[in-house]
Amino acid sequence: MSTAFLALCAVVVLGAVLRFPVVLIMFCSGVLYLWVSGQDLGIIVDQTLNSSFEMTVLIAVPMFILAGNVMNAATISERLWGAADALVGRFRGGMGHVTILMNLVMSSLSGSAVSEAAGAGMVATRMMRKVGNYPGGLSVAITAAASCLAPMVPPSIPMVIYALISGASIGALFMAGIVPALIMTVALMAMIVWMARRHDLPRGRAVPLSELPGVLARTAVPMTLPVILLGGIWTGIFTPTESATVAAFWAMVLGVLVYRNVGLRGLAAVFVQSMRQSAAVMLLIFSSFIVNYAFTSEGLSQSLAGYVMGLDLSPVMFLLLVNLMFLVLGTVLDGAVMLLVLVPVLLPAVHALGIDLVHFGVVATLNFMIAIISPPYGLILFVLSALSGVPIGQINRAIWPFCFLLVGVLLLLVLFPGLSLWLPRMFGYGA
Repeated sequence: MSTAFLALCAVVVLGAVLRFPVVLIMFCSGVLYLWVSGQDLGIIVDQTLNSSFEMTVLIAVPMFILAGNVMNAATISERLWGAADALVGRFRGGMGHVTILMNLVMSSLSGSAVSEAAGAGMVATRMMRKVGNYPGGLSVAITAAASCLAPMVPPSIPMVIYALISGASIGALFMAGIVPALIMTVALMAMIVWMARRHDLPRGRAVPLSELPGVLARTAVPMTLPVILLGGIWTGIFTPTESATVAAFWAMVLGVLVYRNVGLRGLAAVFVQSMRQSAAVMLLIFSSFIVNYAFTSEGLSQSLAGYVMGLDLSPVMFLLLVNLMFLVLGTVLDGAVMLLVLVPVLLPAVHALGIDLVHFGVVATLNFMIAIISPPYGLILFVLSALSGVPIGQINRAIWPFCFLLVGVLLLLVLFPGLSLWLPRMFGYGA
C-alpha cells in the first residue's frame, strides 16, 4: 500500500469524522492521491471526464432531481396527506401511520431520502406535533425512518448511481426495490402500533366510508407520474434512462398546467435548485471515479476478491459480513461515501461468488439508508433536527428502535434473495 493511498484514506476518514461535505472529501482525496503519487493530474482528469460523458445513465440523475423538486413545489405532499389520513388515520397512532404511507407514495415521486425528509417529511412532522401527543424526538424519528423508503422505490437516485458503478440493469433494480419497500412499510407501521401503546398516542378522525372515494380521487392526478414511469419501463416504451426525462416533463405539466401553482418564476427557481443539486451529485460521481482509479491502481479490488475466495465463504456469509461492515462504518461515514468508494472495491468479490448484482444493489441501498439515520452522524437526523428545532440528542434516542427494525428487514433480504428478485424475474430478468 503506497504512501499516496494512505494519504487518500486519511483524508476520507478525517473528513468524514469532521463532517465535511462528501463532495469535498471525495474530490480532495482523489486529487491528493494523484499529486502524491506523481501522476499527471490533467491527463487522468481528462480521461475520467471523457469516460463519464459516455455514460448515458448519468442523464437520469438530474432529470429525477428536477422531477422531485417540481412535485414538491406543486405541494403534492399536502394533497396526498388527506388521502393517507382517510385510509389509516383512524387507527391509534394514526399520524404515524399516515407519515409512513405518505412517504411510500411520495417516494415514487422523489427518489431521494434527504429531499423526502425535508419535503413531505417535515409536513408529516408538523402534523404529528400539532394534532397528536407525539414527543418531539419520536415524531422526527418516525419521519427519518419513513424517508428510508424513498431510495427503495423507483425512481431511486442511489440505485441509478449503483447501476452506473456496477453495470446492473436499472429497470431490474427499480422493480427489485418494490417488494422490500412494501415489507419495510408493513414493519414500520407495526412499530407504530407498538409505539402508540407505549406513548398512548391518539387516534385520528375516522373518515366516513362514503367520503373515501372522493378523497382518494383527488390523488389520482399526482399518481399518474409513477404509473407512467413504471408502466413505460415495464412495457418497453422507453428505457429507464429515458424515463427520467419523461418524469421531469410530466412533473412540469402537472405543476404548471394542471395545478397551476408553479408559475414561471417558481419554475425558474426549481431549475436553479435542481442545477445546484445536480452539480453537487455530478461532482461527487466524478470525484469517486478518481478515487476508484486509485483503488484500481493499488490492486485492492483484485486482492480482496482473491482473499475472499481463499476464505471459501458462502455467498450468504459474505453478504452478512459485508453488511455488518457497512452498518458499523455507517455510524461514522456517509452512505454516499460507502456507495461510491466501497461498493466498487467489493464488486469483483461479488462477481466471483456468483451473487446477483441486482440483489446486492438492493441490499446495499437499504444498508446505506440505515446508515444515514444511524446515530451519531446520520445525515437525515441532522437535516430534520435543523428543520424541526428538535435537539439531536432526543432524535438519537428515539431512532434506535427503527434502526434495529430495519436491520431485521435487511437480514430478511440477505437470507431470502427471492424477496427482491421475484418481481424482476416476473418481467424476464435473468431469463
